Amino acid sequence: MSLSSKKGKSRGKKKGLLKRKGSTGSSGSHGSGDIKIASDKKHKAKAIQEAIRSDPPDIANLRRLAISDGGLLRDDLRRKAWPKLMNVNVFEIPPKPANIRAHRDYRQVVLDVERSMRRFPANMKEEQRLRLQDQLVDIILRVLVRHPELHYYQGYHDICVTFLLVVGEDLAFAIMDKLSEYHLRDFMDESMDRTRHILGYLMPIVGKAHPELRDFLERSDVGTIFALSWLITWYGHVLTDIRHIVRLYDFFLACHPLMPIYLAAQIVLYRSEDILRVECEMTMVHHTLSRLPEDLPFEHLVSRAGDLFIQYPPSMLAKEAELEFLSSTTISCYEDFEMATNQKPDTVLRRRRRFGNSTAQNGDVKTVQLRKPTNLALKFAVWAISASLGAAALAVVNVVNEWF
Repeated sequence: MSLSSKKGKSRGKKKGLLKRKGSTGSSGSHGSGDIKIASDKKHKAKAIQEAIRSDPPDIANLRRLAISDGGLLRDDLRRKAWPKLMNVNVFEIPPKPANIRAHRDYRQVVLDVERSMRRFPANMKEEQRLRLQDQLVDIILRVLVRHPELHYYQGYHDICVTFLLVVGEDLAFAIMDKLSEYHLRDFMDESMDRTRHILGYLMPIVGKAHPELRDFLERSDVGTIFALSWLITWYGHVLTDIRHIVRLYDFFLACHPLMPIYLAAQIVLYRSEDILRVECEMTMVHHTLSRLPEDLPFEHLVSRAGDLFIQYPPSMLAKEAELEFLSSTTISCYEDFEMATNQKPDTVLRRRRRFGNSTAQNGDVKTVQLRKPTNLALKFAVWAISASLGAAALAVVNVVNEWF
């Protein structure tokens, strides 16, 4: 039964970046600062567009821009950049199968989507929301039908709805199709064994940066279950401001699949004073950890999470996390994903779709061969995280080189 058959967006206006010209005194200095911010954003937006349009698309630079302060800035830029980051050809999206609602998980998907009302803008009309919820059901089922080896989990819809709201149904499906094969693959096993293994990285990362905090958490027996919803929903279930969620998605799409667990570790580290202040008892500590403050400094957390990744890469922590590095499908398949990013700008893809592959045969389009051993795109992306921090990059450059 269609969700939209049941009876029954606006986001808040962004504050202007520019102050009124002619302001004097202290407000004048603020005005100059705002003008510089606006100029920087304009310059960055142009750089994002140039990275997308270049032939081949400059994925390394696009990742750097997605990671750096402010991420991809706007949804119109995300609609073009996110597919490129995931190596999605927007002109070759598979059509919707006719039998998707016969899937074994249909009823569970509908139940979860019905409970997802808070993920839609509060001022959205009910008719529009119900239509989007129908599309959300279809996005999820299209992925599951296309990949029968994957298993739906509660929380998957929280990731899907973010992409739906930003890029629309077909692009959201195409991006989720790729994410489900790579970044989210461990969460989509029949059991939660690999998900628990990914959570197993949390305490080792915290321990490397703050041994006293790790000791406190382990004595409290709090475990890592408090971070489960953070990880498997890419924070979409626990954050209320869509601007923060899409900013994190910029970051995650440009980075290694384990970056969400590094961000979780950084959030715990950032809140160390609050945590150490409570009684060392499981329920008290869990209560503190499971409630994320609304005013978290996300740009700072993103930068510091990247710093943690460089200082303590997954290969360094795998044994302590009780996870052999290649036993994770997500981790072991990531190199394949990296090597599959031989792309073309949309203008070329559109022309190919219209005229077939004859343009490539006639020499209009050059084929770019990627060199397998170097994995340069990921190296540049991780370098970009550390570049804004400086000291960390210098301290761990040898570790980074060994890891890549």
